[in-house]
Amino acid sequence: MNIAQALQYYGVPDSFERRECAWLLEYILGINHLTLKYKSDQSLTADQEQQFLQAIERLKQGEPLAYVIGEQDFWSLTLKVTPATLIPRPDTEILVEHALVLIQPSQDLQVLDLGTGSGAIALSIAKERQLVNIIATDFSIEALKIAQQNALLNQIGNVQFLQGSWYQALESGQRFDVIVSNPPYIDEQDQHLIDLTHEPITALTAKNNGMADLKVIIGQAPQWLKPDGWLLVEHGYNQAQAVQQLFVQAGFSDVKTVKDYGGNDRVTLGRI
Repeated sequence: MNIAQALQYYGVPDSFERRECAWLLEYILGINHLTLKYKSDQSLTADQEQQFLQAIERLKQGEPLAYVIGEQDFWSLTLKVTPATLIPRPDTEILVEHALVLIQPSQDLQVLDLGTGSGAIALSIAKERQLVNIIATDFSIEALKIAQQNALLNQIGNVQFLQGSWYQALESGQRFDVIVSNPPYIDEQDQHLIDLTHEPITALTAKNNGMADLKVIIGQAPQWLKPDGWLLVEHGYNQAQAVQQLFVQAGFSDVKTVKDYGGNDRVTLGRI
């Protein structure tokens, strides 16, 4: 089997499946898109062909490509991901982007990432702002193991990982300049969950129409923030108004919502 034959193995032309097939080949062969295009007559080795065919079968079963190859690009990082962690989405980069606006490169600030998962948000901020000290929490020990591996893989040393649900991992009296979080916010009855069966359900859904965890994070944030501290949370496209109300009720000012790459409301932030 050569590259041209492999590219035709899965999906119809111009389909998402065909693009996944190309990405998979790039990963297995260790080449970029241009090489894949101009060396279409290059043959796969027996091991490469076996790896490719086995991976295609997993994709046909609906398993996300990130789990099949075991990694996902996010911000400027390549992150290890497993079914123990949510696959980082490009829209979450909006949260990182706006957090970095609030943290100047020369500032030695204390940052908290709640529900870190693979560590995507915490590690992205830590790489860009090397003077900050970040605590990243998650209730899942397995997820924290992956996050710690990602810190090592990306040579990032200014993040401390703690096990616990939301603020429960923290010591009394700790205070932060910035708190960030991408919590579960999908309604437990949302029909889109049918397409997300391979990812950890606890990282996706929350009770109370997806608002339960957001309510805890926003409501308790003031006691963990320093004066003039900021909270930034990711949420669903249709939750901005409800999230803004929670911010106001908790005493935040300068509350605003920013949109994701698709033009949907995605991140709300405010200052205490």
